[in-house]
Amino acid sequence: MNRVVHPIEEESFRRLRARLDTSHFPPLTRAVVERVIHSAADLEYASDLVTDEGDLAKAHAALHAGAPVVVDVEMVAAGITRRETVCRLKDAESGPGLTRSAHAIRLAYEQVGPGALWVIGNAPTALEELLTLDASPVLVIGLPVGFVGAAESKAALRESGLPAVSNVSEKGGSAVAAAALNALLYHPTSEETL
Repeated sequence: MNRVVHPIEEESFRRLRARLDTSHFPPLTRAVVERVIHSAADLEYASDLVTDEGDLAKAHAALHAGAPVVVDVEMVAAGITRRETVCRLKDAESGPGLTRSAHAIRLAYEQVGPGALWVIGNAPTALEELLTLDASPVLVIGLPVGFVGAAESKAALRESGLPAVSNVSEKGGSAVAAAALNALLYHPTSEETL
């Protein structure tokens, strides 16, 4: 199913490309970088994001084959279009040494098992919890925002060796995390380009 792009979105991407040359990025990386920049109107993401084209290609294939998508908060889910997501935050409870966001990640993993795409845009503790599980993710989009734990949790994600999209700074958030996933959703599959 082809996506109809609104003229405002077309113009926004035209202006983005007029201000920043993204042509040197491989196709999926370019799609992620441009969509994240578009979501935040922040050109600095071009040098702040950390991606791997091979990881993105595997995630793109898995996503279009129906792999589950897990999000840390409903704000991320609301930003992801054309796809159902799993968010267990409403069912989670905090406890000693465990945030509600971390518990929600445990619950989601119990539900979906290995092989999911994980989209963390809000809670560094959700990302930290995911790293303790043997989740075998297809991809972790780890873009939590904040001054406490965000940059550190993203550094731990990169050090884990898991397939990931992250960024170096404290920036992030629900909108940019959803945008990174949407970039993979919107990018055509080989069948769509024929």
